[in-house]
Amino acid sequence: MSKVGIIMGSISDLPVMQDAVDILKGFDIEVEVDIVSAHRTPEKLFDYGKHAHTRGFAVIIAGAGGAAHLPGMIASLSPLPVIGVPVKSSNSIDGWDSVLSILQMPGGVPVATVALNGAKNAGILAAQIIGAHDSCVRDKIIAYKEGLKIKVQKSSKDLK
Repeated sequence: MSKVGIIMGSISDLPVMQDAVDILKGFDIEVEVDIVSAHRTPEKLFDYGKHAHTRGFAVIIAGAGGAAHLPGMIASLSPLPVIGVPVKSSNSIDGWDSVLSILQMPGGVPVATVALNGAKNAGILAAQIIGAHDSCVRDKIIAYKEGLKIKVQKSSKDLK
């Protein structure tokens, strides 16, 4: 079974990143959550990035605010797909600094970037990546998306 590594630069990012944890657990995907600061624990960052693929991870979701170097640095070290979650933090300039730090990666070091505070979508994207090769996860994603459609149809009907 594939698992997803969810890392964040600070414990203050957890309220945002919890959405990724919750959605992945809803798809019965194992998650491991940790704090890995690009600026305060660079040795831990290097170890995590270089060895994540040997620990059974299929995807890494990295959330960070402010300068938000964590997703890009992990992507530079790991052969795994990395999904970056820009977090609007207390030291952030309306979140744009985080968005651009994660989005504007140089050629050869891709980071899939979701919306500001978009950890739920990061979790769904990670599940879809896993679901490309795991039919059980793919079936759960299909059911989830069908549920979204039904919810919209019900809202539309209730509106009338």
